[in-house]
Amino acid sequence: MSVTRRTLLTTAAGAAVAASASTSTAASAAPLDASDQASATRTLRQAADYAVAKLRAVAPGVTAFPVGTKFEKWTYSQNGDWVGGFWPGQLWLAWLHSGDEQFKTLALASAEKLAPRQNDTSTHDLGFLFYPSWVTAYRLTGDEKWKTGAVQAASSLIKRYNPAGKFIRAWGALNDPNNAGRVIMDTMMNLDLLAFASKQTGDPQYLEIAVAHAKTAQRNFVRPDGSTPHVFDFDPVTGAPIGPNTVQGYSPASCWSRGQAWGVYGFTTIHRRTGDKEFLTTARRLADFALSHLTSDHVPVWDYLAPQAPNDIKDASAGVIMACGLLDLAEITHRAQYRDAALRILSAISQTCLTTKSARAEASVARCTRNRPAEDGIEVSLPYADYYLLEGILRVLDRAKVDRAVDLSRV
Repeated sequence: MSVTRRTLLTTAAGAAVAASASTSTAASAAPLDASDQASATRTLRQAADYAVAKLRAVAPGVTAFPVGTKFEKWTYSQNGDWVGGFWPGQLWLAWLHSGDEQFKTLALASAEKLAPRQNDTSTHDLGFLFYPSWVTAYRLTGDEKWKTGAVQAASSLIKRYNPAGKFIRAWGALNDPNNAGRVIMDTMMNLDLLAFASKQTGDPQYLEIAVAHAKTAQRNFVRPDGSTPHVFDFDPVTGAPIGPNTVQGYSPASCWSRGQAWGVYGFTTIHRRTGDKEFLTTARRLADFALSHLTSDHVPVWDYLAPQAPNDIKDASAGVIMACGLLDLAEITHRAQYRDAALRILSAISQTCLTTKSARAEASVARCTRNRPAEDGIEVSLPYADYYLLEGILRVLDRAKVDRAVDLSRV
């Protein structure tokens, strides 16, 4: 009998699920006392200052969109790929933290380069592209052109909605049958662009599609233990669920840590926009699973349920993304353990994952992993890690500044 590589991967991951025992100190750690919190705040302030200084040195020479590093130097996309929003986004955060007008000027110029993408119907990533860049530009400048472009991007995004299955298709052109029923956890982070569009236009359709997608993801992605696969496939004609899959995780039965982080942040955000308590419950389940699988270094492994986890390569980007979601959860639930966990993660990454010892590094955060199965970007720097590091730190140091940029309000 022949055994496929996929079968081997799935079987191994299933064994890992069955055998996994929590190695975490995060979920059961003692609460941070006042001294611990003060120490963490000092660490985070130093990390934010370092990130801003790095941007001050590097950003004036950047004319395209960083997508990842090679030998510690940024490589670029001219159209932004799916990550283009994070470069102007982190420039906005650097401006808010430092008050340096150079960052505002650079953020506006960078965001402008994304203008052609507002009509792009070939990707679900329009939230990633336009929320940290154009929505934030509108919130910080009041210039209507940024709002108009962001709403147009939302209008392009909802064209990807499949009403039969009640999901937003992740990949592929609208007329391409390949991947027509493929949904990924990452899309949870693109839904807030739709909430913005409904709020600005008064048209409920955008938010209704966001909610429908979130409920579909909630129903199909979340396992009993709170873990999630990267991908879930549906029949694109009938909308019937087919089953879990993966592209960036170890297997359909494993739990890709960055996808889990997108889920924590995304479900918390859609709860804030709707008040739906089930979304908050889901966000907590995902957070509790991830925290139970953090090791004592508080930096996530790239896949929590890969066979070599927790002794496997790291993904600091998963950590800073999750920390932002945890800070949100702590504020909404009034549970200090989520804030403590976020502080531990942000402090650990600030102490062990920054590029402070490298004279040639152009990014702030190292030890990120883009796509382990494809052997693409293994423990490199990624623009979204730099962005969410600053967002997470500013949520701690000055929440009002982050609120100005990304809107932390609740219904």
